[in-house]
Amino acid sequence: MENKAKEKGTAQLTINGKTIDLPILGGTVGPDVIDIRTLYKNAGVFTFDPGFTSTASCESQITYIDGGEGTLLYRGYPIDQLADNASFVEVAYLLLNGELPTAQQLEDFDWTIRRHTMLHDQIDQFFRGFRRDAHPMAIMVGTVGALAAFYHDSTDVNDPEARMISAHRMIAKMPTIAARAYKYSVGQPFISPRNDLDYASNFLRMCFAVPAEDYEPSPTLARAMDKIFTLHADHEQNASTSTVRLAGSSGANPFACIAAGIASLWGPAHGGANEAALNMLREIGSVDQIPEYVKRAKDKDDPFRLMGFGHRVYKNYDPRAKVMRETCHAVLDELGVKNDPLLAVAMELEKIALEDDYFVEKKLYPNIDFYSGITLKAMGFPTEMFTVLFALARTTGWIAQWSEMIEDPSQKIGRPRQVFTGDTARDYVPITKR
Repeated sequence: MENKAKEKGTAQLTINGKTIDLPILGGTVGPDVIDIRTLYKNAGVFTFDPGFTSTASCESQITYIDGGEGTLLYRGYPIDQLADNASFVEVAYLLLNGELPTAQQLEDFDWTIRRHTMLHDQIDQFFRGFRRDAHPMAIMVGTVGALAAFYHDSTDVNDPEARMISAHRMIAKMPTIAARAYKYSVGQPFISPRNDLDYASNFLRMCFAVPAEDYEPSPTLARAMDKIFTLHADHEQNASTSTVRLAGSSGANPFACIAAGIASLWGPAHGGANEAALNMLREIGSVDQIPEYVKRAKDKDDPFRLMGFGHRVYKNYDPRAKVMRETCHAVLDELGVKNDPLLAVAMELEKIALEDDYFVEKKLYPNIDFYSGITLKAMGFPTEMFTVLFALARTTGWIAQWSEMIEDPSQKIGRPRQVFTGDTARDYVPITKR
């Protein structure tokens, strides 16, 4: 990876009467950073930053977010342009390689992905080892981690060709694994992938076809699924991406690293936001209950919060939400969904959030999780599959971030420090004297 950070001066820090100079580095865009790599060596102290919210852990050229401006760029390209004009496979190529593909490069890459979609036959036996009521995310974590046992020929992280093969395998096989996790959870037989279908259509067919009746996804639903994948493909150094990088810093094989990312994504504070938004709609129940819940949401002393509104990073409108809103309404129109009380609540809440002064002033706009939950429900996915679809899409970003980390000569094995507040040295006391 070409080092892009430039030294822009120094910051002086005085500790115990000693002054040290720390370099100030700047990237191509975004806040400058203070390089503290020599802080412990020169001053004998660490920094304290729970959650690493003020710490840059790596140098990256993949994804850039400006929360204040509501900007999300993949390799410099605005997310709305990519979602509206590119296919997910094209976006995957961009994230992995840094440039948009030529027509021939895209054809070759797409051909490779289509022909890696099948799973080793013995993996199906692995699926059947789970309880019938296992959560699909539990199946995803276990199965993806087990891929190293079936494809050990591409686990050498020091071999560029092996890294490329493992990247292609995971992007190609994740829809098959996700669809099997869904099929297993509902007690239906597995449906094999078809090489003549595009990425999104193939996934939808594997989820909703049965041996007695094939499934042909409409172009509208397939395009919606493709956009959902693109919108979730990467999001800078979030919890799951940082987990993938941290696991990878030890030299762990790529399948294990992605499984670690899936485990992190499973947490309700991360990947479960769209499921939480849908559960909130269920709690509200009907349109006539909305005024009461909106009143509660405005009351700072009431613990109730409207899920799916506002965003921790975006202090303006979530740039993905605009695309997701249009996609959501296209899906609802395509499916003719008009009498679902849950969707009626969602549409009325959306209207209020976009017009009510309280929400507008606080910039509590509907975010991507609000719209994606509604869309996926309308398409027929149960809520426990929402995070699985998130993991499927984010795999591409995880792999791109993992590959960048492996190729970055400045990266070291992750080793966060701590402020120790436990007991100091104590002498052992025999059990008879305690």
